[in-house]
Amino acid sequence: MGVINCTPDSFHEDSRTESLEHSMKLVEKMIDEGADWIDIGGESTRPGASEISIEEEIQRVIPVIEQIKNKYPNQAISIDTRRPAVAKKALDAGAVMINDVSGLRDPRMMDLVINSGCGICIMHMKGEPGTMQSSPMYENVVEEVNTILLKNARELVNKGHPIDRICLDPGIGFGKTLEHNLDLLRNSHSLKAKEKFAILWGV
Repeated sequence: MGVINCTPDSFHEDSRTESLEHSMKLVEKMIDEGADWIDIGGESTRPGASEISIEEEIQRVIPVIEQIKNKYPNQAISIDTRRPAVAKKALDAGAVMINDVSGLRDPRMMDLVINSGCGICIMHMKGEPGTMQSSPMYENVVEEVNTILLKNARELVNKGHPIDRICLDPGIGFGKTLEHNLDLLRNSHSLKAKEKFAILWGV
């Protein structure tokens, strides 16, 4: 998965883009290197990040998605957002999966996924981006993360969403200390062993 952050302040500097032209140069490079997915995000969710308006997020991502679909019609695109309104616009523009860093916290996002039939990546994040790294605590990080992710995934399946369109992301670095991250990585088999959902690791 290649990541394009249409933001000036995302955590990974190499993924940031300053213009549509810059975004497309990165997209071309990622496709040449074999990226199966291009993930487009317009809101920084790094620790301490400030929120932007829905309108600004839409203005950042939609032109990039439209340009990718125009130049690479068969390229799979995911939209990295926690806002249903942004996700809907992105799906209409050609994205086929929602990458929700908030883990379907907004019930309207689950409704959108079910109604559209799109792919969904459910990520675990403790708290909000602005405060998630302020002393995050767990009794058992592996068990708690697995429980929350599987609860949401099973709810989707129970509502008729195909299991092969659901992906789970334990959310490395999102509301977790270094030791929490290492615990999750050391126990990466535990989530896969319980269900047949695809797993995405953002490392």
